[in-house]
Amino acid sequence: MSTFDWLSHLGIDDSYATDIVEVSFKDGASKGFYHAPPRLGVYTGDYVAVETSNGYNIGCITLSGELVRLQLKKKNIKEVKVTESVLRKANDRDLEKMHEARQLEYPALLKARVIARTNHVPMKVTDVEYQGDCRKATIYYTADERVDFRQLVRQFSHQLRVKIEMRQIGPRQESGRLGGIGSCGRELCCSTWLSDFQSVNTAAARYQNIAINQSKLSGQCGRLKCCLNYELDTYMEALEAFPKKADKLRTEAGTGILIKTDIFKGLMYYTYREDRGLLFPIPVDKVHEIVALNKEGQKPADLQSFQVVTETKDDIFEYEDVTGAVELPAEKRRRKGGKSTKSRKSGSRRKKSASGSGEKESKSTPTAKTEPKGDKSTGKKRRSRNRNRRRPRKDKGGGGE
Repeated sequence: MSTFDWLSHLGIDDSYATDIVEVSFKDGASKGFYHAPPRLGVYTGDYVAVETSNGYNIGCITLSGELVRLQLKKKNIKEVKVTESVLRKANDRDLEKMHEARQLEYPALLKARVIARTNHVPMKVTDVEYQGDCRKATIYYTADERVDFRQLVRQFSHQLRVKIEMRQIGPRQESGRLGGIGSCGRELCCSTWLSDFQSVNTAAARYQNIAINQSKLSGQCGRLKCCLNYELDTYMEALEAFPKKADKLRTEAGTGILIKTDIFKGLMYYTYREDRGLLFPIPVDKVHEIVALNKEGQKPADLQSFQVVTETKDDIFEYEDVTGAVELPAEKRRRKGGKSTKSRKSGSRRKKSASGSGEKESKSTPTAKTEPKGDKSTGKKRRSRNRNRRRPRKDKGGGGE
């Protein structure tokens, strides 16, 4: 909720000068209006100490002069109700104390949430804001029902050692205080510039031909997005040119049923009840003509004669752009190639070892092929060698034959 005093940068004297200034606290999380006497010499952008009911607070002047009058008129606040004033310009000690107060807020928020959860209070502690002199803390919370927090305030003041003020806010104010990024990629409107929250319903989405999807239409606060109301007036003005009772069109070929409406192009898409495979885009003025004929009891021949003629373009063969094609990462391809090369190398080694062992055997036993198969002496020797290989332990421990 930052503001910009554009009049202060023009170097022009304000003809409607006033001593009331707007002071923001905690980077625009909360604001207030105070009297600033001319003798203090404070201007837009200065940090000042303002009086409160309990001590003082440190804030920054964001608006002054005629723009303050416009803000008071916008928020429906009369100048007579502004009673508090600016004490002095903040010094170095005041700024240090304000920085210390900001560092105490997050631990206090955690303690407040733990206390509320242990007492089983149906509330959600959203934010904690310390006063500039660290004498008072304002706890913001959200709750669906009314909460009796009298006992809770005693525990908060006992744990935090400051005066406690409880303030209930809605879910939209909660998202505005916390901030965030919306689905559009920009900062939330409620945390940047939106100050008044209007009610939003699903009728706004229906008028704009938006699919009723709760997850897509809801913002971070859990309610319908405020931006659904931004273009609603434009859509309502454009829909005035469309016929109101044109859901069905009677023709000799059959009854046409309205499928969808293109507000920007001014087209209404119809199809036959008997044959839903065909879709006819008909301009709004043609639809008015068919509705007028139906009121007189007449029926046109068909819907095809009223549809928009679209030129068909011949398909021209072009090369496809493959710059955005999905490819495997280089690391995976290297690993895969490394495994294949390793397997190839291991396979070649096995083949070499097998061929080498065969050559060795053939060299060591050259007479095996030349000797006859029926030689008993060679057969006995081979059996004895095989037995010795199978049972080496018994030969070692059992002695000779």
